Amino acid sequence: MLVILCIFAQMLDNDTRSKLKNIIDGIVIEGTTDTCTTTRNHLCTSFSTSTTVKRNFESKAITKEEQAEFLVKYATKNNLLLEHIPQNAIYLARGGESKVYFINSPKSVIKINDAIYYATWLEFFNSVVIHNLLFPSTTYEFLGFLILEDSLSAVLKQPFIISDCPVDLEDVKKLLAYNGFENTYRRGTPTNNYYNKELGLILEDIHDENVISNTQNLFFIDTVFYTAFQEQM
Repeated sequence: MLVILCIFAQMLDNDTRSKLKNIIDGIVIEGTTDTCTTTRNHLCTSFSTSTTVKRNFESKAITKEEQAEFLVKYATKNNLLLEHIPQNAIYLARGGESKVYFINSPKSVIKINDAIYYATWLEFFNSVVIHNLLFPSTTYEFLGFLILEDSLSAVLKQPFIISDCPVDLEDVKKLLAYNGFENTYRRGTPTNNYYNKELGLILEDIHDENVISNTQNLFFIDTVFYTAFQEQM
């Protein structure tokens, strides 16, 4: 556990905290050129980041449609509108928010995500960028967009991690608590959700299928982040 905790602690250095604050405040992240961050930056120049997304999810539907149209134009201009997924991808499963495919070389998964868990596309890209900041060993690479059945989906690539032992959720809870993410409760019962009061972040859906244990390290492969104030919890 000490090895795991030390590795995670290094992710929350001052530079990471500064970038997280910029994400929460809806500010462009400077000095980063990966496609995921640049797409997020482009969105936040025209749309504001919501910190009440947990309370007004449905009312953001129009904004999400506007952002989808905005992203289609952006993708067309920047060669990010894809015709199909990689041809060597093998279908694996459908998760809560993604269709998942496997690529053998290099061993990776392709995730087709329609952002169904998010009120807006900006919230989706904020979540992915936050994941990449906190969990660089399972960084998402944003490949582009697909239009499937007249709906926009993001195409993400992520390293394929093999589990070598079952995940103990108590270890996950300790690891997250060490870094300020406290387990939340509903009617006195612990949930799979966490809140970091200092950072103003909600982390949801952390169960044993979204975290993998390998060589005594925990790998977070599916995370859902929301920016939020304490009063929303």
